[in-house]
Amino acid sequence: MHQLPTCPTQLYIDGEWRQPQSGRRFDVTDPATGEVIAQVADGGLDDGQAAVDAAAAALPDWSATPPRTRAEVLRKVHALMIERLEPLAKIITLENGKPLADSRAEVRYAAEFFRWYSEEACRNLGSVSHAPAGGYRILVQHQPIGVVVLVTPWNFPAAMGTRKIAPALAAGCTVLVKPAGMTPLSMLVLADLLAEAGVPKGVVNIVPTTKSGALVDMWLHDPRVRLVSFTGSTEVGQKLIKSAADQVLKTPMELGGNAPFLVLDGANVKDAVDGAMIAKMRNMGEACTAANRFYAGDGICDAFTAEFVKRMQALRIGHGLDENHQVGSLVDEPTRQKVDELVQDAVQRGAKILCGGKKVPGPGHFYEPTVLGDVPLDARILKEEVFGPVAPIVRVKGGVEEMVKHANDTEYGLTAYLYSADLAQGLKLAERLEFGMVAVNRGLVSDPAAPFGGVKQSGLGREGAAEGMHEYMETKYIAVTW
Repeated sequence: MHQLPTCPTQLYIDGEWRQPQSGRRFDVTDPATGEVIAQVADGGLDDGQAAVDAAAAALPDWSATPPRTRAEVLRKVHALMIERLEPLAKIITLENGKPLADSRAEVRYAAEFFRWYSEEACRNLGSVSHAPAGGYRILVQHQPIGVVVLVTPWNFPAAMGTRKIAPALAAGCTVLVKPAGMTPLSMLVLADLLAEAGVPKGVVNIVPTTKSGALVDMWLHDPRVRLVSFTGSTEVGQKLIKSAADQVLKTPMELGGNAPFLVLDGANVKDAVDGAMIAKMRNMGEACTAANRFYAGDGICDAFTAEFVKRMQALRIGHGLDENHQVGSLVDEPTRQKVDELVQDAVQRGAKILCGGKKVPGPGHFYEPTVLGDVPLDARILKEEVFGPVAPIVRVKGGVEEMVKHANDTEYGLTAYLYSADLAQGLKLAERLEFGMVAVNRGLVSDPAAPFGGVKQSGLGREGAAEGMHEYMETKYIAVTW
């Protein structure tokens, strides 16, 4: 059994570590071995009520705290996360299964949200203008929306939390965090760093629970709550939006994806494969931004596929804490089973397995890095999120127009990737792709300084950039005569 770094396992409410009122706890396991690595407090409705009471009580002082003071606190959180990168990364790997290199990258990414929003906290700019009719001024301010609920997923257990917490704190809000039950430790250890950096009691409250639906629903029907932010599946997001409608809450949502990866004839094969490895295998494909389906021009498909297969076959599989492994365990058996079902469906419809295509025997939920060729357009794998290390490739003979048609043929619209030797062509196509984010000649889109979010069934609102902080604010117009 691998040793878990020191990590709290209680509820974090009003600046204190508390036992759940029920006394119940639940197991957190290492996906690579199935071994229990921690037992975490199982929050109930009474605990959730205490958390919202604390957040509401802390709101007046925190929202009135000068932006520079809030900024300095956030900057300290960034420094502490970088200082303790190794134990934080090990916690992520042990509860999530991803390789240590991916976990280190996640910690750096997660920490960067605190640095970025330490700067944005002081850029809450309003405006003053003359009314067109004359006689008075139009004064516009942006004020914190209030108590907010943040529901985070298991695939990036640190970064998806900090991407919400940092802008909320920068804006002057207080927060209720419900981390994923499979990966609560990353959020709990963050609470200690927040307190050490100077976040006051009650400003951040973290309640792990096995009764997510009941707890979150209670929060969404408390009149003191004004926003719910969720990252996860479209199905769950739809339910939260319906529940939030009862109080007309603001609902920024980052939901499912089905990202196309387009390789146009004439593109640089090596660059395209480099990008494909990042877009597909970052987090082992367990990301809503992961390249889900590959479309390659007829003239480049063979060369791209051959190099891609070569690179995928070279990846080593095993426990994520071993530095020699680039592919860790998927998070649980249902996830692996879904991946295998999609692969088998594609094969039954005529796709060819070019490498991988099998579960890895033994403990854990490992799946071989897989490339599928000759994938038919009716395969489920082109319609559903894979959330695993599988790359289906479609040869496109009809040129750019057919490629764009295939790319846009989805109810999702989060991320798209595009490789072209002609930058002007690439940018023109990027404007035609029905996605909130498009990466042109690169395999990574995520950046705290950029507005992250999708269109269609992939969500509402944006995280990151200035837009991310404004999600946690209300715009107030004051008509003034002077």
